[in-house]
Amino acid sequence: MIALRIKISEDVRPLEVFLAYATASGVVVDGRGEDMESYIKKTVLSLQERFSPLRRVGEDPTARALRKFYWRIGIDPTKIRPSSEALVRRIVGKGAFPRINNVVDAINLASAETLVPIGLYDIDKVEGDVQMRRAREGEVFIPIGGKEISLAGGEPVLADSQKIMFLYPYRDSELTKVDESTKEVLIVGAGVPGIERPLVRRAVNLSIELLERFCSGRRNSETIEVG
Repeated sequence: MIALRIKISEDVRPLEVFLAYATASGVVVDGRGEDMESYIKKTVLSLQERFSPLRRVGEDPTARALRKFYWRIGIDPTKIRPSSEALVRRIVGKGAFPRINNVVDAINLASAETLVPIGLYDIDKVEGDVQMRRAREGEVFIPIGGKEISLAGGEPVLADSQKIMFLYPYRDSELTKVDESTKEVLIVGAGVPGIERPLVRRAVNLSIELLERFCSGRRNSETIEVG
């Protein structure tokens, strides 16, 4: 059974967001073997076939649902694209898969295949209870590879007892990112109105499968849906 539990605060329920999440342990962050390289090449070709010409990405029902949600929370999706859509556009447009490390790459593969935004967190860096809630005015978020952001207040976030982990549904925190020391991870599939719930579960389950296949990971929880 899963030890880590995520709760959804009443203040975000009007947004009709939902999550699917699971954990995996024993992951090894290292280089990529031939099997993963082969899988990546096949995925790139599959996505190019599925989404060429490139405008097809924006026509996908999941991409449309994410764009609509972005507008709803005050983000212009023509300027800041949904993370999964941006990833697929990059892959299809350039014909190459962006590399980080094998663990992050596994989750990005699952996100690209499903178009579901997926959060990834080093569990050892998570403190206390995890909750989906609205941000408080002036609360700080530090995105991966970015500068500290002071939030206006009201933004949907995933946070532990000390910090924001996920500016929902598009940016993860520098403070909980996967690095070479990571052994156990939390995978969160981000659902918004218009995205099919089974698809979000599938995104999380595919993430676990790829971690097991390419990163020595082991599923150590069921996939739980909340919201």
